[in-house]
Amino acid sequence: MKDEIKTHLQNPQQLEKLYRSNKVAFKRDFSTLYPELQGNSLADFWQERLHFEKDDLSWGSGKELVFVLVAAVVAGLIAKFPAITGLDPAFFYPRNIGFIIFPVLMAYFAWRYKVSRGKILLAAIATAVGLVYINFLPDNQNSDTLVLACIHLLLFLWAILGFAYVGDSADVTGKRLGYLKYNGDLVVMTTLILIAGGIMTGITIGLFQLIGFRIEEFYFNNVVVFGLPAAPILGTYLTQTNPNLVGKVSPVIARIFSPLVLVMLMVYLVAMVFSGKDPYNDREFLLVFNALLLGVLAIIFFSVAESSSSGKSRAELWVLFLLSAVTILVNAIALSAILFRISEWGITPNRLAVLGGNVLILIHLFLVTAQLFKVISKKAEIAQVGRTIAYYLPVYVIWAILVTFLFPVLFGFK
Repeated sequence: MKDEIKTHLQNPQQLEKLYRSNKVAFKRDFSTLYPELQGNSLADFWQERLHFEKDDLSWGSGKELVFVLVAAVVAGLIAKFPAITGLDPAFFYPRNIGFIIFPVLMAYFAWRYKVSRGKILLAAIATAVGLVYINFLPDNQNSDTLVLACIHLLLFLWAILGFAYVGDSADVTGKRLGYLKYNGDLVVMTTLILIAGGIMTGITIGLFQLIGFRIEEFYFNNVVVFGLPAAPILGTYLTQTNPNLVGKVSPVIARIFSPLVLVMLMVYLVAMVFSGKDPYNDREFLLVFNALLLGVLAIIFFSVAESSSSGKSRAELWVLFLLSAVTILVNAIALSAILFRISEWGITPNRLAVLGGNVLILIHLFLVTAQLFKVISKKAEIAQVGRTIAYYLPVYVIWAILVTFLFPVLFGFK
């Protein structure tokens, strides 16, 4: 994008198009170029525009606010569907929890970014197929493939949401990284909203108890059930209308926790040797081990997505590289453990799903770690690491589709 900025420096209309195609990449590359462009009136204007910070909170347009409020009500009604229809909650929620949030967020991004009708239709069809399929699977509470399908369906819906987020952008790679960054910002914002909501809930129930009213059941059935799905919707709205609201908090969190997680992981691996526990013979320990792997992987990806816009110091790059390298070791242990369990007790849906996921993650980690090493060696830029992450994301989506739609049939819905 740097060359395009230079080429169109005297063309305000084309610069605006470049900016709207990928705001994160434009701001990063323009900031890099600005020292040599300083003094050019148009470049000075863009410098002020890109780095201007508003002191007040933006609530967006009236239409956008109404859209978000309606989306929150719709999500709440979907969450109350079992209570409204008498459907068994044990059947409804495991299969449909993703449909409470993801479709309304898809609609929000499709509306906000003016996604073409063709792509909206494609996302709607994919979502509808997932909805019909998961609810027509046999109701067998002991079915491993049902549990796997419900879990991987969330990743499938997450991918469709990413498809709506990318929309019609020409810079697909940049938008995918922007989507990862949005997810990190959303976690921060939603957590803050839920903490505030939890405090309000405690105060409200306590105040009514003081005057003799027990409102817990009513409050949880009619307020909390709407408030919980509304939290990520409101969080999305705030992150999109006020990008600087958590834009400075998330990178700080990433910078603080990356070295802490690295130290924790190294200490944990050493402690595991002396604990007497191992993932080879302890199934629960293997599950926790894989959960740890996914958490660390998310931190690495989010940190790289943040660094694509904010940059990284050499020390931070070394932390990311070491964290990736140690995570490869963790992945290798988990992979060897699942291979051992398969060789001892045979193939099951759970073991095959974990095996496939671990292999895909290991390949991705090797690619990311190699690129981080090139960045440290000054043979590549940090943006290349981001591209490596973005290019590989569809591989996870394909695997999620296979586990969700193929595994139940392949293993006879067992």
